[in-house]
Amino acid sequence: TDPKIPDLSFFFLFALLFTFCVSVDMLSDEPNPGTRPLKRDSEQKILSATLRLNNNFLSDLTGLMDTLSALYAEPTRLAWLDLSFNEFQHIHPVLTQLKELRLLYLHGNRICKLSEVDKLAALPFLHTITLHGNPIVTERDYRYAHLIGTLPHVKMIDFSAVTKQERELNSVWQRSRNPHKSMSHSKVD
Repeated sequence: TDPKIPDLSFFFLFALLFTFCVSVDMLSDEPNPGTRPLKRDSEQKILSATLRLNNNFLSDLTGLMDTLSALYAEPTRLAWLDLSFNEFQHIHPVLTQLKELRLLYLHGNRICKLSEVDKLAALPFLHTITLHGNPIVTERDYRYAHLIGTLPHVKMIDFSAVTKQERELNSVWQRSRNPHKSMSHSKVD
């Protein structure tokens, strides 16, 4: 059985800080209605592995784990997180605590540095990521050199499958950046 996806998109959230005000709002407001009822456990916590926080005004994920713990029966089992169309400039380290994360939507934010993606290498099951609509996509070799190299398990980037050719290009690119040690140890007379 597939429980309904908790949809908190378009909730005009500005922060996830686990303060009295925000936590009361998030706990008392029902997610946007869907076709199926939201499943809950005996403590009224959400039974789902998905959270949609897209189209808000979020710029920081401080308090995310506290918020997830208050809302979800199994917060660390979150597998799909939609943070698209927010105001993120950085990838918050709290995402690395979500070890079961498989799909992460970050498109339509303000992430400027490719090095931000490096943080996501700690997510062993991440297979789908979206980053289009962020300034980093204009970086040279964004997709095949950096993303595929940093996230080798990823199968989809920006809703497009990672191809065998891209993996081969990444391999060539990696070798060109890391010449063999034997060449670097040759003596010059």
